[in-house]
Amino acid sequence: MKSQKHNQGELKEITVKIESKVAEDLELMSKNTGMPVADIVVIALKRFRSSHLDYLKQVPMTE
Repeated sequence: MKSQKHNQGELKEITVKIESKVAEDLELMSKNTGMPVADIVVIALKRFRSSHLDYLKQVPMTE
């Protein structure tokens, strides 16, 4: 996974506020893996997005 390219194409910057512990963990994960924090965040968000396509209304909604 570390060799995959995750943050390609046109990039757009966003600003979010997250819990301090989560930010610290991201920094530690980056340090331990050598992956940029941005790549770790993109991987996590892509996984979340693929699990929640209903949020994008791309799957039939259930009642």
